[in-house]
Amino acid sequence: MCQFCIPEWLSSVEINRQHLFFKKGETIFLEGSPATGIFFLYEGRVKVHKQWGEDKDLIVRFARKGDILGHRGFVSSQRLYPVSATAMEDITVCYMDLPFFEASLKVNTTLTYKLMQFYATELEEAEKKMRNLVHMDVKGRLANALLEISRSYHDKQFTINRQDLASFAGTTYETIYRIIQDFIQQRLIAVDGKAITILQEKKLQQLITG
Repeated sequence: MCQFCIPEWLSSVEINRQHLFFKKGETIFLEGSPATGIFFLYEGRVKVHKQWGEDKDLIVRFARKGDILGHRGFVSSQRLYPVSATAMEDITVCYMDLPFFEASLKVNTTLTYKLMQFYATELEEAEKKMRNLVHMDVKGRLANALLEISRSYHDKQFTINRQDLASFAGTTYETIYRIIQDFIQQRLIAVDGKAITILQEKKLQQLITG
């Protein structure tokens, strides 16, 4: 926001933005609730998830420092958040209400252009994820999920609980547990509690392409 706004607009940004804090496990916004504003993630990690069937959640993505949240509600015809966002640890966000954000887009053409690029990239990723759920076997989906999380955090070692991993891969906790044991035996990954380390990235990639 600050990077792509014209200098004359930055004072308005300073006046209209709010710094909000959420504790681990707190809901930032809930699927189906009125979209009131946009969130920019300053610190921490957030899972963006959607109801998948009656009693299941599908994690759409993991957001980290620098990412935007709540933007899908901005383009919704009913102005409702189509997904939920939950803090995975204590987080800090910058919040701007929708009227000011809309005004910012009208004034700052570069910001509008960058947001359009962001939407296009996110749509491409969403379509890819849906294809994977339909056509890829569970081992491939888990391998893909592990590599996506690793790339997102820029680290081959990361921490995630098994239920979130199952929700991200689009399968069950029991299936994830079984396949993780298989990956450990093949020395594709190493596990220490909730911490997972990628050992053989190429072989995981082969499970995806295969």
